[in-house]
Amino acid sequence: MTTTFLMAMPDFAKPDVWVSLLTLTFLEIVLGIDNIIFITIAANRLPDEEQPRARNIGLILAMIFRVLLLLGISVFMAMQAPFLHIDWGWFTGALTGQSVILFAGGLFLLYKATNEIYHKLEGDNMGPEKSVQKGSTSLMAAVLQIAVINIVFSFDSILTAIGLTPYVLIMIVAVIASILIMMAFAGPVGRFVNQHPSIQMLGLAFLILIGFMLIAESAHLAEITFWETEIGTVPKGYLYFAIAFSLFVEFLNIQLRKRQKPVQLHGVSEEAEKEGLFDQPKS
Repeated sequence: MTTTFLMAMPDFAKPDVWVSLLTLTFLEIVLGIDNIIFITIAANRLPDEEQPRARNIGLILAMIFRVLLLLGISVFMAMQAPFLHIDWGWFTGALTGQSVILFAGGLFLLYKATNEIYHKLEGDNMGPEKSVQKGSTSLMAAVLQIAVINIVFSFDSILTAIGLTPYVLIMIVAVIASILIMMAFAGPVGRFVNQHPSIQMLGLAFLILIGFMLIAESAHLAEITFWETEIGTVPKGYLYFAIAFSLFVEFLNIQLRKRQKPVQLHGVSEEAEKEGLFDQPKS
């Protein structure tokens, strides 16, 4: 089944056009959550004054990539066609451009997330000359990482847009609106994540889940089969529900920790003072 994409101006007097625009904008924001998580983690190792700039550059790059894909939507659709067929008996597949990019992006997310977890847990024990401190990466390096993963995340965004409306202009408006909304909230989200290490670890765990999801999706797009068993996709609804539920539980834990009194550890000096052994004799 071939979808016809319309470059003409849609009729904004029709309610269904506005419904599709609002729905697509909302979905683009939801799909952009993983993008915000990665951008926040990537910018976290920059000095505080450079983090907003890195987040804004990352989101602007995301918007540019997606608009370019929409303007060259015929090229994007051509990447769904197989360019290499594999048949080894026990292993078969038909590689496409999209599957290769998603697979590479999934591997990159796994590497980035596990590497960040390692440095957060073990970085301070590697010696002063190798210890990972804030500001240990450059703005250019952070932007480069953000640009690479933006290419991968853009595919989900465009596939969602294609499934909702044939009007390219509506897709572009929804993408731009969603990015502007995310830019408005990226700063508070980034500050909140930086202030709570547990949220940072949750974010890195989410990136690992998203990396596995991208690898599974790439295998599904490439029609990979092992011993006649086809690899399926991970439903995104399950993944986003797990992320939302985990964040909700962590927010409850944060509020609970604020209300609890800090635990006071008593040592020998405190016990001696309590017994009056440190009282000075009156002259």
